[in-house]
Amino acid sequence: MGIFSKTCEYGLRAVFFIAQSSQENKRVSIKEIAESIHSPEAFLGKILQNLSRAGIIRSMKGPGGGFYLDREDMSTPLSEVVKAIDGESLFVGCGMGLEFCSEQYPCPLHHEFKSIRNNLSEMLQKTTVGQFNDDLIKGKILLTKSHIDPNKTRGNSLD
Repeated sequence: MGIFSKTCEYGLRAVFFIAQSSQENKRVSIKEIAESIHSPEAFLGKILQNLSRAGIIRSMKGPGGGFYLDREDMSTPLSEVVKAIDGESLFVGCGMGLEFCSEQYPCPLHHEFKSIRNNLSEMLQKTTVGQFNDDLIKGKILLTKSHIDPNKTRGNSLD
């Protein structure tokens, strides 16, 4: 279980994959991204279109085209990716999903969740799109829920 919507999970994975590929001077297609992050291609296409409109990622049409990030894009905070996909709700919403929750009229989880939400917000503002490229390229961190261990029998996965 994650804290982000499924749309946001796919968007974050896609942005990390595009950042990794861009660091290796490659542009990537929707198909390649979808296969690499285990996302439905049509669903991912809509997410990437929104991220492109928001200026989070770039795209180029034609031969040699695809999605990419330039050097400046690598310093985009992850909070901007989350906001482009899910809006501000993660940063200001009630932990129980109540519309009327506030400092004046708190829900039972308000004060504890506010602290967690503020910590998450700070982490996403300080963490950049390109921050994990080296570890992704080296295979030290993953963008999918399962991993095939090359030291074990082919096809086994760890969740």
